[in-house]
Amino acid sequence: MHDDRSLIEGRLKRVLDERVRPAVYPESVPLDIAVWNAPGEPVPVEEGLAGPVEPVAVGDRWGAPWGTSWFRVSGTVPEKWAGRTVEAILDLGFDENMPGFQCEGLVYRPDGTPVKGLNPRNQWVRIGAPVAGGEEVLLHIEAASNPVILDYHPFLPTQLGDKETAGSEPQYTLARMDLAVFDRTVWELIQDFEVLGELMAELPLDGARRWEILRAIGHALDAIDLQDVNGTAAVARERLAGVLATPAPATAHRLSAVGHAHIDSAWLWPLRETVRKVARTTANMTALLEDEPEFVFAMSQAQQFAWIKEHRPEVYAKVKKAVADGRFVPAGGMWVESDTNMPGSEAMARQFVHGKRFFLDEFGIENDEAWLPDTFGFAAGLPQIIKAAGSKWLLTQKISWSTINKFPHHTFNWEGIDGTRIFTHFPPVDTYNCSMTGEQIAHAAKNFKEKGVARHSLAPTGWGDGGGGTTREMIAKAARLKSLEGSATVEWEAPAEFFAKAEAEYANPPVWVGELYLELHRATLTSQAKTKQGNRRSEHLLREAELWAATAAVRAGAPYPYEELDRIWKTVLLHQFHDILPGSSIAWVHREAAKTYERVAAELNTVIGDAQRALAGDPAGGTDLLFNSAPHARGGVAAGAAGPAATGAGVELSPREGGGYVLGNGLLEIGIDGRGLVVSAYDISAERETVAPGAAANLLQIHPDFPNQWDAWDVDEFYRNTVTDLTDLDELTPVEGGVRIVRTFGSSKVTQLLTLAPGAKRLDIDTEVDWHETEKFLKAAFPLDIHAERYASETQFGHVFRATHTNTSWEAAKFEACNHRFVHLEEPGWGVALVNDSTYGHDVTRTVRASDAGTTTTVRVSLLRAPRFPDPETDQGVHRFRHSLVPGAGIGDAVREGYRVNLPERRITGTDAEVAPLVTVDNDAVVVSAVKLADDGSGDVVVRLYESAGGRARALVGLGFGATALAVTDLLERPLTDTEPPALDGGAVRLSLRPFELITLRLTRG
Repeated sequence: MHDDRSLIEGRLKRVLDERVRPAVYPESVPLDIAVWNAPGEPVPVEEGLAGPVEPVAVGDRWGAPWGTSWFRVSGTVPEKWAGRTVEAILDLGFDENMPGFQCEGLVYRPDGTPVKGLNPRNQWVRIGAPVAGGEEVLLHIEAASNPVILDYHPFLPTQLGDKETAGSEPQYTLARMDLAVFDRTVWELIQDFEVLGELMAELPLDGARRWEILRAIGHALDAIDLQDVNGTAAVARERLAGVLATPAPATAHRLSAVGHAHIDSAWLWPLRETVRKVARTTANMTALLEDEPEFVFAMSQAQQFAWIKEHRPEVYAKVKKAVADGRFVPAGGMWVESDTNMPGSEAMARQFVHGKRFFLDEFGIENDEAWLPDTFGFAAGLPQIIKAAGSKWLLTQKISWSTINKFPHHTFNWEGIDGTRIFTHFPPVDTYNCSMTGEQIAHAAKNFKEKGVARHSLAPTGWGDGGGGTTREMIAKAARLKSLEGSATVEWEAPAEFFAKAEAEYANPPVWVGELYLELHRATLTSQAKTKQGNRRSEHLLREAELWAATAAVRAGAPYPYEELDRIWKTVLLHQFHDILPGSSIAWVHREAAKTYERVAAELNTVIGDAQRALAGDPAGGTDLLFNSAPHARGGVAAGAAGPAATGAGVELSPREGGGYVLGNGLLEIGIDGRGLVVSAYDISAERETVAPGAAANLLQIHPDFPNQWDAWDVDEFYRNTVTDLTDLDELTPVEGGVRIVRTFGSSKVTQLLTLAPGAKRLDIDTEVDWHETEKFLKAAFPLDIHAERYASETQFGHVFRATHTNTSWEAAKFEACNHRFVHLEEPGWGVALVNDSTYGHDVTRTVRASDAGTTTTVRVSLLRAPRFPDPETDQGVHRFRHSLVPGAGIGDAVREGYRVNLPERRITGTDAEVAPLVTVDNDAVVVSAVKLADDGSGDVVVRLYESAGGRARALVGLGFGATALAVTDLLERPLTDTEPPALDGGAVRLSLRPFELITLRLTRG
């Protein structure tokens, strides 16, 4: 037989596009249209429905950027359509290739009841099936004219990302507003053709199945009268029935489909628009659940449920009913799908605390899975946090985006820094926006790396990023793929059902140890510095607020601000979303974030001040108290206590031979040359130089920074090829305890204070940058005279080690990585820490010197970038950073100094000579990460601790209050039934911790 494949395939495409698809709606009549353009921000529904409308027509332009237009469409169903299915086709001017990234709408009835959402892949509203004829139709559309930020030519700078700069030019053209007859048979024929055509393209040419499908498609096309598609569609379907009925073999890959709409809580739209995106999507999904009995939809992010509960209670009522029916599944158990690299220990824990508690309180549902399809890599401390929250599974897809190394597993156990293992799945479909195409289904089966030992994978199915969700077309395709020869089988299942099956069939999955590093989007550790600083500061203010409010409640009977802290925590957690904290959102998002962080800081400082005032007593008392919020003693004051501060020896400053100055405090001697660079940091007791010979530390370096794509997200390795050392000096002036340095470069200016602290082995570096560069990357380099094959970076509840060399492609890929408060390098017996108050990105490299064959290991902290997409003014303006170089530091010193720089001393005058801590710990390796009152309002004291050094630790936890009962709990403060609690022994608790173990204690007060 001759090969006529291309002939039939080409025929199928043209007949589908030009004849069959238009026949879905064979008859239509136009609707009357009127519009009210609401001024300013979105208005309540009742106001929108009552707005003064004016006539408008198809073809008219509408919608200023970020505006809201309330369309009123009305008409009458023709009498002759009686007994037929009728839909309203409401095309606001959509580009079907941009679901989630364009204008959208929510349709209401005249009484304000929401009907469903409109988006580029969902433009229909059912009027009746069947209609009686003569019905009057009146619908209102709340249409959002969100501008296109990520266009066909992506990553071009645009002012559309902020309402303040976007202008008023209409963005869209009304395309179609009709009542139309819906021909279900033609629509079903399209699904038949698409499923078979897409499957056929994936089958091997030498297999009989491909040719069977080709012949069936050819016969079906022969049955279609191109001038009467509606009259002949049924016959065409009959000719396809046989190939659609051939079942898949028992060995076929099994795909668990779950309805999904990945909705970024902010990204190329502001937070307020996400509230409406969630309402549109959930309105669509609850309607679809009513029509499709096998369909299951999952939505993560408790924050998004909370938004519709607050802003769209009518939609939320439908969601609650669907959840109760088991069809709408709250997934993931987190407040938002957060970044997991940068949030601190407690913040990462609270993502699960607040998320899981919301789902428990609202729906009575306990999540076993963490659901993070789009997060940009996963910190090695996360498995322990997931388990401590009472969950046991993780799903993500993003690691498939790695550009250098292909991850070797799709289903595996992920082991964190403490040894906790979490059963993890990466969907081999390689998208969290699966649309049930044949190519996607075939890719999932072919790509699945566990073939031969496992057969299940998961496919999150629906349009996402900007929402939209699953469509009726996807569900129709899934029905045909339930068991179809040549394809993986498809079944709608909730995430928990998938994970239970996958875990049961794979008793001994492979193990991946350590972080899940994404070999992409590395620059998200640096972009939008003010957002990152706001997050870091908020995390530590929350620690202080909880500590002092709990202490004041126990010591002074002060009221504990439960509701205020709960609200603020949720605000901070929201801003850890994986496109806010990473700095990859539009300007509007980050402008609002800066204001939010200012408000959060003011509120928390008030909480802290009120609690400390309650503890210190009358300010006229004259006693100067130092409040120490850090988990280690400082200035002679115990951790979590207040008392008079001890003073250390002074700092000497003298001219340096050859120019510059020498700083000394009896512990360190710092040499600063005439360029204002640190050329020596001598540890006096160890008789050891820190700075590599011939090198200079605190060297600011600037690189060009124009990645191949994803500007705010990416830094490509070639940026290192060009570097400029910023050594020109405007000013070098002695100040108390140190020197002041001023430099100008390009259009920017940097001012630094380098000071030695009395009695401390550290050099403090305060940096102010007035930044006005474009597409540049600013770093500060510290070349160290230290030989180390690995270094430590702080992560949640511990630290992770990374190589300093590039032996393998996996190590070479980590040319920019994340740390929290410190990085630490060490030779046996002597090390160096570099701590920070707000930076996350860094790189570490090593070279061998020709002069003495010694090793120079260079740590560079990333300070600022200047990408132009999606915010063309990223990071322009003044920024302040604090770092400290700590020679002679062990890992314990790094932990201590990291907390110190993030928890500044607070001083207050009062009558009391001291405030005793609620909790003491006799081992510095065991760190208290939180002291608070229990969230349930019982008054119980909750203490969370972790082993910070990476070794076994015993600790005596002393209690500064009477306790009558003790429980070891999960993160939600529920007693662990499988853990024997330690005994309360004379007002103390003796603990034994494994490396990096975290423990939460709940103590009932007497």
